[in-house]
Amino acid sequence: MPLMLLCLLAALYAAPAAAQTKGPATSADIALYQGADRAQRLAAGAKKEATLTVYTSVPPDDMAAVVSAFEKKHGIKVQVWRASSEKVVQRAVAEARGNRFEMDVIETNGPEIEALHREKLLQEVRSPHLDDLLRGTVPPHREWIGTRMNIWVAAYNTKLVRKEDLPRTYEDLLNPRWKGRLGIEASNANWFSGVVQEIGEAKGLKLFRDIVAANGVSVRSGHTLLTNLVVAGEVPLALTVYNYKVEQLKNNGAPIEWFIIPPTIARFQGVALARRAPHPHAAVMFIDFMLSDAQDILLKRDFIPTSRKINTPLNQFPMKMLDPGVALDEHDKWDRLYRDIILNQAR
Repeated sequence: MPLMLLCLLAALYAAPAAAQTKGPATSADIALYQGADRAQRLAAGAKKEATLTVYTSVPPDDMAAVVSAFEKKHGIKVQVWRASSEKVVQRAVAEARGNRFEMDVIETNGPEIEALHREKLLQEVRSPHLDDLLRGTVPPHREWIGTRMNIWVAAYNTKLVRKEDLPRTYEDLLNPRWKGRLGIEASNANWFSGVVQEIGEAKGLKLFRDIVAANGVSVRSGHTLLTNLVVAGEVPLALTVYNYKVEQLKNNGAPIEWFIIPPTIARFQGVALARRAPHPHAAVMFIDFMLSDAQDILLKRDFIPTSRKINTPLNQFPMKMLDPGVALDEHDKWDRLYRDIILNQAR
């Protein structure tokens, strides 16, 4: 048989075998797979990986409760790196640009996690638990998933402020009784934009200028710090804290209570898979866990979970949900206004 014919036959026989050969599964392969053996594949892959790394801005004790339950159920070790939402994003972007990929999962504020989507650092996960979530929890691009809601509320020290004296509107904060008694968190430009736009931009901006001029406001960095200062009595009434932290402290006997000054502004906190996750099987398992078992854990820690299976009246509470994309697009405008009207004039 001529040599050329032999070579041709060899190539023909080799082609089908080559076509069946496939390299290691990518993060996308793992995250998008929906076959009947999905859970078994994830478990087998995660067992080999043995660990995963989560970047988060959630308070350490709250994340510890979720991580401990996940590790107990799956036997996978979770490494947690915790910082502010801004620093979480900065680290993820800096590492990616330096061709370092240590993050498997990110869990942080909606606008910040949306920024990572725009940096093309996230990977869609087709979890079987998505159908259990509230409407609007998953953005159209599907690269991150809302796991809980943060609602900005006002809080007061129950020993220093009478319930009957509480302001019902932001206009009520012009009353001289609040002079030197108000506090606010330094990074709440998102909240500020939501409230002002609901009131009407011109009217709202003037109102907050007048409140600061008339009664002053103490600016503190960190929602947990501000909430604890209410408990300590240093800030009798705080305008921007998260309801879950007030509930946690109140349940431990602290003299604090939260209330709403309409409009109620809220935003999703989300979870996402890193596109170049070094431990993709374990990471997808963790995201599934965040959307299922962890939802009840979050509720018990006074968060507002996004699962429709969790019975809480607050996830049906009338509120204005911030659009994370719009918040990103308009960040510079509202950050400048918040600084000019609130932060730079505070006293």
